[in-house]
Amino acid sequence: MQVVQYKRHEDHLLIECTNGMIKITPYTNSIIRIRYTVEKEIGIKESLIVETNAQEPVLFSVNETDNGIKFSTSDVQIEINKQTCALTYTDSSGKVLTKEPDRGGKTLVPVEVIKSVFDENTEIQNSKNVDGARAKAIPEKHIVDRTAYHTKLEFEWSDDEAIYGLGSHEEGILNLRGTHQYLYQQNMKAVVPVFVSTKGYGILVDSYSLMTFHDDIHGSYIWTDIDSEMDFYFIHGPNFDQIVKGYRHLTGKAPLLPKWAFGYVQSKERYKSQEELISTIKEYRKRQIPLDTIVLDWMSWTGELWGQKSFDPERFPNPTKMMDDIHELNAKLMVSIWPIMNNDGPNHVEMKQKGYLLGNQATYDAFREEARDLYWKQANAGLFSHGIDAWWCDCTEPFEADWGGEVKPEPEERLRINTQESKKYLDPGFINAYSLLHSKGIYEGQRKTTETKRVVNLTRSAFAGQQKYGTISWSGDIAANWETMRNQIADGLNFCVTGNPYWTLDIGAFFVSKKAQWFWNGDYQDGCEDLGYRELYVRWLQYGTFLPMFRSHGTDTPREVWRFGEPGTVFYDTIVKFIKLRYRLLPYIYSIAGWVTHQDYTMMRTLAFDFMHDPKTYNIKDQYMFGPAFLVNPVTDPMYYKNGSIKIEDASKKRHIYLPSGTDWYDFWTDQRMFGGQHIEAPAELETMPLYVRAGSIVPFGPNIQYSSEELTEPVELKVYKGQDGSFMLYEDEGDNYNYEKGEFSTILIRWEDDKNRLVIEKRRGSYRGMKSSRELLITLVNGGEVRSVPTYSKQKVVYNGEPMSINFN
Repeated sequence: MQVVQYKRHEDHLLIECTNGMIKITPYTNSIIRIRYTVEKEIGIKESLIVETNAQEPVLFSVNETDNGIKFSTSDVQIEINKQTCALTYTDSSGKVLTKEPDRGGKTLVPVEVIKSVFDENTEIQNSKNVDGARAKAIPEKHIVDRTAYHTKLEFEWSDDEAIYGLGSHEEGILNLRGTHQYLYQQNMKAVVPVFVSTKGYGILVDSYSLMTFHDDIHGSYIWTDIDSEMDFYFIHGPNFDQIVKGYRHLTGKAPLLPKWAFGYVQSKERYKSQEELISTIKEYRKRQIPLDTIVLDWMSWTGELWGQKSFDPERFPNPTKMMDDIHELNAKLMVSIWPIMNNDGPNHVEMKQKGYLLGNQATYDAFREEARDLYWKQANAGLFSHGIDAWWCDCTEPFEADWGGEVKPEPEERLRINTQESKKYLDPGFINAYSLLHSKGIYEGQRKTTETKRVVNLTRSAFAGQQKYGTISWSGDIAANWETMRNQIADGLNFCVTGNPYWTLDIGAFFVSKKAQWFWNGDYQDGCEDLGYRELYVRWLQYGTFLPMFRSHGTDTPREVWRFGEPGTVFYDTIVKFIKLRYRLLPYIYSIAGWVTHQDYTMMRTLAFDFMHDPKTYNIKDQYMFGPAFLVNPVTDPMYYKNGSIKIEDASKKRHIYLPSGTDWYDFWTDQRMFGGQHIEAPAELETMPLYVRAGSIVPFGPNIQYSSEELTEPVELKVYKGQDGSFMLYEDEGDNYNYEKGEFSTILIRWEDDKNRLVIEKRRGSYRGMKSSRELLITLVNGGEVRSVPTYSKQKVVYNGEPMSINFN
């Protein structure tokens, strides 16, 4: 494929090739859109993920060289090979970031798009499995809807280049080099078609069909199943925070979750009544264990009316009173809802009468705006109007077909049967986008109904752009074993590096015991009575303390704290210790959440975010940064008990850790200072997950509280870790509602000047209703002195009234 001619237009470069056309459009100086078609002209496409105002006026130049055409902005250059139309991407200095193979790296292969025809002769088979109600249609007719293309975008990656992203999957892969990944939505698979590179760039593929990623014997490429043309965005960083910022510029900002969403969330399968929900909250309050949210899992509805969005009047006789009682206990309620409705409940009948159901006559058509509007109307009337606080949109990839049988199907077989089931009911070019549109309907519906509650929506699936709809994605119905826990760390990191900031999991895993089905694969038949499971649960909860959402959930065994022992026992005390630590860290965590919204920050950070200069971090998949200060190192091997409460003899109580270079580190528990750039064996007794703080960090700690909005008179502690200059932006607002979008929030920049031994608290910027005019601060300086020496502390109490002040330490 050769260049025939090219033309520079006002906002793009159009290149005519011997086989098609390439359109290169700058969206910003660092974001370039590339489209390739073999049709006679570039198509008109309304993107589901890219914001309509994402394209900015950009100055760019086009110059012809002996071998190619060079497209340049102030940040990025793209050279198009005249002989093959292969693209090479460089930064402004000419340093190569990535390239297509010299022979050309863009392939389109025509394919007929087949659609099912549903009519009065279509047979519907209703069933139920562990993943909920199911309805499958058996269409008798199929038609060719149109001709589209398989697309293949190839790359030549450097040997020293690490690549991350593509969403949350179940294999525990972090660096995608030398691997492949199948990108389709499924329980335990949440697809986000974005990857980022340690060479300082990211790629967003604007496709909603089945995709595959390869860097293996078959080549290095992204393949899409059904598209009218190739369409992707090149995002230059060079660091990961800038790449994420570019991604959110394209696909939308992440709104701020309410402060309570960062507290402890208690869930299980399942609380069955109004009385049980309230009594559980009261027990937390009685024991003085912090709690913000309790969750009502499936079957809030009556009997067999699966997917009905209302309360069963027998088990929830007065839902408005129930919500008043929950709120009086300073707690919130999250309720599970499903896109699948059957058994002729009122919601189902109304959807059917309006013609808003897909071909199985059970799943509502989230791709239709009027169907989304009706879905919200039903959810509002049956649930939200009573005062519930958050949504749990379960099964947002509603067409799984492999959750049965004793043997897990092979990966290629899972791909085939699941995507075939999805393609029955959805356009084959859009099977990955259902969760995106479902989330859009919930977000827009609630925003139109009220501005007093921020949208919180826990979803089992995700897609590019979904972050703008107030979603948190969780990793699906995982099983309780050490391997699964270990894998989850990398899965969450790859999700968050795509620019979707909020990810979580079922602390303790969903399936705890082992049963006949392949997915019911936990190692603990006795649940929380098994000391082996108690150890695993404690380690999982320690890890969960440093996730964006801190949530326990699962089946087979209860999950309340007192199920794991009583006060004075190591399991109970350690669980309570970490829940209380989470609450003391809320000023730090909520500030970071403010950065996510206002500065496009990422809370849960693969090490390359902060240590791209250190290649030793590229393949570390069981350590990560939580905000700017904390190096989190979950313990992922048993040290005390095997399953069956069998004691482990003489196991090491240490965990191998790498401390990234370029900074010193403090052991959070002992304040011992250590050099970066070294491997250590860290103490890891059950009560202690290894946790390190970067030198120069300023960490705000709040008092011991029982819920996120509790106001105590105790001072906020600012703990400063000496060793290099540092800063922290303390963010505060009302904690709920959308007044922050009107500028009603405050920020306080706090700086540590290491050479001067001085902490500077700058003038408070902004204000909000209910803001304190002054506050007492306890400043604690941690001085590790020489590495491995005994730490010393200096403390000062000050009153801060919003005006600049300096605190000197001698």
